[in-house]
Formats: sequence, C-alpha cells, structure tokens
Amino acid sequence: MRTIAIVGRPNVGKSRLFNRIVGHRRSIVDDQAGITRDRVEEIAKYGDERIRWIDTGGIGLSDDFAAMIELQAEVAIASADAVVLVVDIRDGIVPLDKLVAGKLRGRKPIMVAANKADHPGAESGAAEFSALGLGEVVGVSAEHGRGVSELIEKALALCGPAGEEDEEEPFVTRISIVGR
Repeated sequence: MRTIAIVGRPNVGKSRLFNRIVGHRRSIVDDQAGITRDRVEEIAKYGDERIRWIDTGGIGLSDDFAAMIELQAEVAIASADAVVLVVDIRDGIVPLDKLVAGKLRGRKPIMVAANKADHPGAESGAAEFSALGLGEVVGVSAEHGRGVSELIEKALALCGPAGEEDEEEPFVTRISIVGR
C-alpha cells in the first residue's frame, strides 16, 4: 500500500485537504493555528487501490508542543513513499515555507499543493512556489475540491508503481492515557 504524508506550516489547510481526500471529516479543522497536534492516518480508496494518507500538525509552531508536533511529522515523513507540502497560495512564499521546504529537500519525492486557490484565476499564483525547488506545484482548493483529483494522481505517480495490496488490516482500537 502506498503512503503519502501531508505536511506544511500551521493553518495552510492540511487537515481540510486530508478530509477532502479521505472523503469525510477525520481531522479537526478550525481557523485557529495549531489544532492538529498528532498525526492522523486514514486509508482511502482511489480507483481499485487503497492509499494510506497521513495528516500532520503544523511545522514551525513556537509553543510547548512544537517539538512533539515536529516529531510526529518526522515519523509521518519517514513512513511515507511521497510527501505533499501544503502552502497557502494567498500568502505567497513566507519564511516558514522555506524552513519546511529545507527540512524536506532530498528526503522523499515531494510535490507542492498551493491551497486556497478557490477560484480559477487564483491558480496562476501557484507558479511562485516553484522557487522552493521541491518539484511540481498544483493549485488546489481543499475547501471546494478544485484540483484535488489532479493532486492525488500526481502524488501517486511520485510514489512509483503500486505494490501488492496488503492484507486487510484488522480494526485496532488505540487508546492514549495522558496526564500527570
């Protein structure tokens, strides 16, 4: 089964894109930065194939949980066949995008999803992100679904050919107990 990790700085729409791809609300989505703290995994069918998608928290937060969020993103990247870096097309390239790109460069096949291209003319701004030097850039709107099919196709192409399908995974209940 091919695995694709979705990464990026806070509040660029990673979780919304993840939810769009898997077809239901699995990750929490909010306008407040830093809502996603852990990695979230879901297997979604695309055609006849099952693909594991991994949503991660925003890289580059500066709070008490930043190191743990980045560790979870590192685990996701290490287990992925390809990585989708999500950026905000409305903001253009910001220093934190460059920092995240630097952490990703040379590790896995990468493509850039220039999110929040909510109308046809907005996609023209996606070309700016080629300057990150990470590979192909696709303008998408996770909110409206524009460009998401193209993104999936291109991300799967980065993964290489599909291997043999894993056996059906049994349902596993995961429990975390946290506190003092």
